[in-house]
Amino acid sequence: MILGCGLGGYTFGMMKLGGLVRVAVAVAMVPLLCSASALAWGRDGHIIINRLAVLNLPKDVPAFLRNGSAADMMAYLGPEPDQWKTPQAAVELSSEQTPDHFIDLEWANLVAPLPKKRYDFIRALDAAQTKNPKIKMTPENIGMQPWQVEEVYQRLKVGMWEYRKAVAANLDTKPAESAIVFYAGWLGHYVADGSQPLHVTIQYNGWTGENPHGYTTEHKIHAQFESIYVKANLKEADVQPLVAAAAPKLLNDQWSDYLAYLQASNGYVEKLYQVQKAGGFTDAGTAEGKAFTEERLAAGAIELRDMIYTAWVRSGDPVEEYKGPQ
Repeated sequence: MILGCGLGGYTFGMMKLGGLVRVAVAVAMVPLLCSASALAWGRDGHIIINRLAVLNLPKDVPAFLRNGSAADMMAYLGPEPDQWKTPQAAVELSSEQTPDHFIDLEWANLVAPLPKKRYDFIRALDAAQTKNPKIKMTPENIGMQPWQVEEVYQRLKVGMWEYRKAVAANLDTKPAESAIVFYAGWLGHYVADGSQPLHVTIQYNGWTGENPHGYTTEHKIHAQFESIYVKANLKEADVQPLVAAAAPKLLNDQWSDYLAYLQASNGYVEKLYQVQKAGGFTDAGTAEGKAFTEERLAAGAIELRDMIYTAWVRSGDPVEEYKGPQ
């Protein structure tokens, strides 16, 4: 799977052949170039989504998470998890966490409803293998995206709970504030990945299988859409009105809401291919291409904002503090 890692005419990353098996591929002049540009949604898209999420938080969220300093740190952290996919610098980390950036819902839905716990899903994939012998039902092939989001969301909520404790005890809150901004920025990367339709489908980088509408089969559409086109044509100010127009929402069940968000993104896959076929993402693209991209970036910022807001509110719920092994 190619996850937006490119520089000029050179592309690096992971490619899935025939829609089934992920294998490493590299077409490069200098391998280390990848480390600076291995960015899903592209660096610009991740920055836009993270910044707009915090700048549009409601006023009842603490000010330290809504100010310019937090926005700047969120912008820095947005692309950061893609640097962890740089094999030359972090071989084991790259291998372990690459599946956290995507999920092929067409295959994952074969074990629906998706369980909330990561290892329950892995066991479900293993059990489903005999019924689906033509699909490699492994975490590395299917992806683990929503579980990464859920786990980082819970880290954020615990960090906010610790902040509330520090406030109540009249302690220095700066360490807790730093942790919260980090967790929020970390969370933002994966939530942003979820709004990019090519991160939630087997059709992630060139159409596979039956293709009656003649969509591109070249392994270029992923980077063209999320990196090259966004960098050249999208600005934060283009997306801000769409985010501001959506009132902050307290999520009743963040897991169910996030799965619905991913399914909605998957519903845009064929539309993305249609827009690309019409030249919507070539050079300056078309009005339709720009509107489509703005909406997807806004969707990521809105979902991230609402998850941060929900984590803050839920961090006020009474819980029994962990006291270690009993």
